[in-house]
Amino acid sequence: MTDLLIIGGGMAGLTAAIYALRAGKSVLLTEKETFGGQITSAPRVENYPGMPGVSGNQLTDAALSQALDLGLEIELEDITSLHKLKDGSFIASTGKREYAAKAVILATGAKHRPLGVAREEELTGHGVSYCALCDGAFHKGEDVAVVGGGNSAAQAAVFLADLCKSVTVIQNFDHFTCDQRDLDAMRARENIHFCLSSRVTTLEGDERLRAVRLTHEQSGAATELPVTGLFICIGRMADNAPFDNLVVLDPQGFILAGEDCRTNVPGLFAAGDCRAKAVRQLTTAAADGAIAATAACRYIG
Repeated sequence: MTDLLIIGGGMAGLTAAIYALRAGKSVLLTEKETFGGQITSAPRVENYPGMPGVSGNQLTDAALSQALDLGLEIELEDITSLHKLKDGSFIASTGKREYAAKAVILATGAKHRPLGVAREEELTGHGVSYCALCDGAFHKGEDVAVVGGGNSAAQAAVFLADLCKSVTVIQNFDHFTCDQRDLDAMRARENIHFCLSSRVTTLEGDERLRAVRLTHEQSGAATELPVTGLFICIGRMADNAPFDNLVVLDPQGFILAGEDCRTNVPGLFAAGDCRAKAVRQLTTAAADGAIAATAACRYIG
């Protein structure tokens, strides 16, 4: 029986571990893929306070080392179910092993929904990005494209329009699904262009992206669009299904938890991108981790 089990080893989970360990609690953290989460693929992080220019790997490696030095126990495990016992404790299972804890923080993160085209993963961080706020400044004065027609895509396009020479918004439908206000904001920018009823089928470039090939949905006609940056904004995928027997999820599968990171279950907290929230950034993940750990420590007593 450990005091606190943290499921997920991204910035939220690592921050939670640091706070709980400094409070004198025993902490076990499980991660099924890569410690550090999505940010480890970023070659440079410019928006984390006090650490401009650091790589995602360097930042999360430092956080992991700090937690390990404080006594963090880690396991590379995929937690597939979570149950609360009558005594108030929790049992997390991998199907082969079980872990018991007095309190649990879910910090499972969220994955950017990929386009699913060839070389997408290879060129991520080399022209392909899922975060305009994170990587837009690297394309100042250049021609870029945004894929998507919802609010996040529209807001990314407007943000990039202030930095880039031109922004082409690619949408597979013949209309946008964003709010009218966001659509009006895009139309007000002279350097934002629209490419409707089209989808990205090919990424061109050797070590870095240099162009994308588009296919028109109705005619099948192919065109090439020279760009140095492609920002994919077609949604995020939550990974909270193993816990839906306990926590309440929103329609997109994200955990409903307040700014205090408390879920509907006493002793169970949610931190970071897995939580339903408006802003998903490294700084907000770290903030969630601190809040969730503080609340969990109070719950444990």
